[in-house]
Amino acid sequence: MAPQNSITDDPNLRDLLVFHNVARALTSSLDRDAILRAIMQQMEQFFKPETWSLLLLDEAHKELYYAVAVGHTEADLARLRVPVGSGLAGWVAAHGESLIVPEVSQDPRFDANFAGPGGRKDAGRPIRVRSAICMPLRSKLRTLGVIELLNCRLDTLSDYTISFLHVLCDYAAIAIENARAMERIQELTITDETTGLFNVRHLYRQLETEIERARRFKSQFSLIFIDLDYFKQINDEFGHLVGSRVLAEVGQGFKSLVREVDSVYRYGGDEFIVLLPETNKIAARKAAEHLLSSLRDMRFARTDGLRLEVRASFGVATYPEDGISVHEIIRAADTMMYLVKGSTRNNVAVAGMGMIG
Repeated sequence: MAPQNSITDDPNLRDLLVFHNVARALTSSLDRDAILRAIMQQMEQFFKPETWSLLLLDEAHKELYYAVAVGHTEADLARLRVPVGSGLAGWVAAHGESLIVPEVSQDPRFDANFAGPGGRKDAGRPIRVRSAICMPLRSKLRTLGVIELLNCRLDTLSDYTISFLHVLCDYAAIAIENARAMERIQELTITDETTGLFNVRHLYRQLETEIERARRFKSQFSLIFIDLDYFKQINDEFGHLVGSRVLAEVGQGFKSLVREVDSVYRYGGDEFIVLLPETNKIAARKAAEHLLSSLRDMRFARTDGLRLEVRASFGVATYPEDGISVHEIIRAADTMMYLVKGSTRNNVAVAGMGMIG
């Protein structure tokens, strides 16, 4: 009895299996990196490169960064950048064209400085890059990234296999576009349209996370509740368009003044909240005083030919001393803000300390 052939012995069935696996990856996950890794694993099985990587384009900085690569962790990849136009991958990103290079040492575009993680095996042993296939990932006439396969058996390539590779690259581009569309949708759900800051829905979510973290590690965090003083007068005198612009400028001003780990939210109307992770009451008071003094020096609505001054009342509260739930900690900071509002305005009050200055 003749032995039964495996599905992978039939080239047509093998190719269909690859497409099936890629399509399943595209439809079974919204995790961009997981999908890209699944696609690259199919490429690895089909083309058998010694090593591979997938780079994405950072348009703002004109650089490629490594999204996924065989045998390398995110920490390894985070430090590696390839300027557009440099090395084989950089050339492909700049020109949007494929490169198949049988001997990289004979190609002036090859630059070992930008071989990246493709130049090393899992254990860190350097490998000699002999050949390279670099394919652009394109969508709507834009280059999104580059796939790099090093040391493939180029003698097995044909017009068909190259076309097959182009199709897999198209799948990867679809995955990238889908992930970016999802990121934009998610960003819209947590962003305040007027100020560009996080909205109150996201604040509640982040506070739940911060409370859980603080409980687990027995740490603290603080909130600053901010209410602009006499803001209604700006709306009444200059109109709501100017008022909205001032809100946005004030909010972005606060954002520029806090640490990278801190986050600023529009709570509603002319109210803002600043979340300060791993911050005790003394440090939070200093942060609020810094915001207060900086706000006094700012002028707003300059694009409207104005130089408006804005003042605000600040209330500070700290977890767990002043509240152990989302609503308790917000209420504590809000109470301190109203303490300022009901007396001097344009000042800071801290739970357990009262008015400052």
